[in-house]
Amino acid sequence: MDILQEFCSKDLHTRYAVSEAPNDKDFTMHVHESCEIFYFLSGNAEYLVEGARYPLEPGSLLIMRPTESHRARILGCERYERYTLNFPVSAVDCIDPERRLLKAFFERPLGRGNFYTSDKTRLERIFYDMCRCNTDNYGKRLKILINLFTLLDIIDKAYLKRDSAEYTEPENLSEQIVAYVNANLFKKISVPLLAEKFFLSVSQFSRIFKQATGAAPWEYITIKRLTSAKEKIRRGASAQYAAESCGFGDYSAFYRSYVKYFGHSPKNHGG
Repeated sequence: MDILQEFCSKDLHTRYAVSEAPNDKDFTMHVHESCEIFYFLSGNAEYLVEGARYPLEPGSLLIMRPTESHRARILGCERYERYTLNFPVSAVDCIDPERRLLKAFFERPLGRGNFYTSDKTRLERIFYDMCRCNTDNYGKRLKILINLFTLLDIIDKAYLKRDSAEYTEPENLSEQIVAYVNANLFKKISVPLLAEKFFLSVSQFSRIFKQATGAAPWEYITIKRLTSAKEKIRRGASAQYAAESCGFGDYSAFYRSYVKYFGHSPKNHGG
């Protein structure tokens, strides 16, 4: 029997989840408008972030910034147990208006330097306190905010000790492909043109890309464009401008894709 304990309070979201018999098909590539901290407790899995592959072991912690694609890849049928915390960038502003505690999230290339390890006992205690505390909603939100800053401090200290060599340009083909797609995400691109750029057939390109990210190339491009457009609309841009600036040449196609993916029209998230 699977276990799921979630708590959502405005812009904060914690999740403790256990999949007793995980199936890799149930874990798809996705992106968020928020930052995410993922903590691995048990299982047989690896994590894909923007084409980079991170093997997981108990105590592994990963960070993802907004629109950074990620997914778990299940490698066996062992019990898969994890915590996740999602929070907006603005969550730190009350204490850290310069957002120095978010350097580890933003001052690195996509898919590079996502992985951390630390005091396993301490981290498990922090996540347990956030995600599984038995109190009212107000108390839970306080727990999350208190522990969020503790986590960010731990991550920041580890980040500052890192060698810049960890953030070098991608070397293998799959990471180069994903990096190129992200660098040209809002331009006029197509899968055939991308395949040609890397001297691959469309089928070869698609296979390499899906293996690296967990999503087909055009699915990946569309999801990332939609998420970026949604953020622009949330910040006050018109839906038309958001669509055009994020690579959608046809507004009606953008509108249909937006409603299909988010379940509501673009205007519902303006302002």
